[in-house]
Amino acid sequence: MILKKGIIFFVLYLFFENAFSQVGGNSTYSYLNLPIPARTAALGGSSIALKDDDINMAAQNPALLSEKTSNSLSGSYINFLGAVNYGYVTYGRSFNKIGHFALGIQDVGYGTIQERDEYGNLTGNTYKSNDYNFSIMYARDKDSLWSWGVALKTLYSKYGMYSSVGNAVDFGITYHKASKLFTVSAVLQNLGVQWKSYTGGPREPLPFNFAVGLSKKLKHAPFRFILTYDYLNKWNLAYQLPTDTQTVDPFTHQPIKQHPFGKFMDKLGRHFIVATEIVVTKNIFLRVGFNYKMRKELSLENKQGLAGFSFGLGFKVSKIQISYAYTQISPVFSMNSITLATNFGSYVKSKPAPTSPTTTP
Repeated sequence: MILKKGIIFFVLYLFFENAFSQVGGNSTYSYLNLPIPARTAALGGSSIALKDDDINMAAQNPALLSEKTSNSLSGSYINFLGAVNYGYVTYGRSFNKIGHFALGIQDVGYGTIQERDEYGNLTGNTYKSNDYNFSIMYARDKDSLWSWGVALKTLYSKYGMYSSVGNAVDFGITYHKASKLFTVSAVLQNLGVQWKSYTGGPREPLPFNFAVGLSKKLKHAPFRFILTYDYLNKWNLAYQLPTDTQTVDPFTHQPIKQHPFGKFMDKLGRHFIVATEIVVTKNIFLRVGFNYKMRKELSLENKQGLAGFSFGLGFKVSKIQISYAYTQISPVFSMNSITLATNFGSYVKSKPAPTSPTTTP
């Protein structure tokens, strides 16, 4: 049965590969690629293979829902660029013999925008623009090792007088070997359609992604290593500027050449996101991630800095889990994320086991 589901999963990928092979800049609803929550942001923007008690992991892979995420509530706030901010709230609940459920709401706000006419003159009118993602997630355990999940997303965007509506679906499969501290996952993200375009013109494609990932915690060391391969559905992720046609070095006046092996490694590297989570204690975590694709796209030619690197801290205060992430998007812009989470089950005191009455001889 597991093999059968795996074949179906792969066939779905092949079917949608040609229809949905776009990456950022070539699709609508690109906000679906924004990292949530803070833990994900700290790990380079991907966390599809982390199965524990963190309800937020289901935002990227619904198969990560489990009994441990039941009755969990979490909220995230992310300060992105300038006046752009977004948030995410999610709640999960498990039901015996039925499965694991979660609801999620994402709101991306772009601040107040001043309206101008076709000549660039202010009209005196202002409006706000927002993107929304309403998610319903479901997961079921096949056995103690395998689980699968699906997420249905309803997408709505409102930019002044322009609006758009769409739907997307995520499918995920996870293998989790708790005794080996090992997890591997595969997920199809954002399979869907734009029902209503912003201007009434042709519908635009969604940012489809087929990703695989794994995580491994060392048994006798406080390190968890995380590796993700993004966009199996598209090999070349490099973005070429239309004006970038320079073939001669302006200083040496020699032809610009790149070795074929260097080109191959550059294309390959853009697919990988690597990260580590250091378990300082059971309540304190340090996180570091590196996204090569982000570094190549957002570094300045003469100043790279820490573009593509991300850092984070997680700790628990009483019954509240707090996570913070700092992401260096480019040498001049950074992103700050914070997430608060709790499990209502931890507030309920377990009843003591009944004791046998003492009899006096």
